[in-house]
Amino acid sequence: MEKFDRVKVFAATKARERENLGERVTEWLCPRLERGVKVVDHVVTQSSDQEFHCLVITLFLQEGVK
Repeated sequence: MEKFDRVKVFAATKARERENLGERVTEWLCPRLERGVKVVDHVVTQSSDQEFHCLVITLFLQEGVK
């Protein structure tokens, strides 16, 4: 993994939130990419029990990349 200096975590537990999580990430990320932020790695985690399901997208970012 490349060096990173920032981490952003997106999490959702409700079905509708999980369905829209990718759009939420894209909406947050696009303006930052234009300002020179680079995604150097990502991790997608899913966990669940009998009642709850959780989806987490973790982005590892490097700022000031041209």
